[in-house]
Amino acid sequence: MDLLLWRHAEAVDGTPDLTRELTERGQKQARKMAQWLTQNRPKHLRTLVSPALRTRQTASAFTEDFEIVPALAPDKGVADILAATGWPEGRGAALLVGHQPALGQLAALLLSGSEANWTIKKGALWWFSNRVRDGETQTVLRTVIPPDLL
Repeated sequence: MDLLLWRHAEAVDGTPDLTRELTERGQKQARKMAQWLTQNRPKHLRTLVSPALRTRQTASAFTEDFEIVPALAPDKGVADILAATGWPEGRGAALLVGHQPALGQLAALLLSGSEANWTIKKGALWWFSNRVRDGETQTVLRTVIPPDLL
């Protein structure tokens, strides 16, 4: 299974949190990453997004075919995200458009075996793969791309 973590692009500050929109810079970040994803996406990719407006706007730069998943909301945690994706046993690939701190904590768990407060930059993408080698399950970090490098 492939698991792609895409933190929403830059959004305006304010409340209510779930209705915050992308800034002009955030829209540009989302378009750049969407262009990269279009060229490099894995096969059989499902796109799952938080109910927050900024995540839906980020995902919309890439596809309109996405599923809104309450388990990806800003107040949810790593266990909620893993349950929603089926990682690592699932098939195909899942692109999650979500929030800090949960995405950073998930990245830490996948790479180090324990949750930690890692930061994923706004608009950045982290791509993980799961594989079995010699009977051992392994997590592989395929790429990390911040939008300012595209």
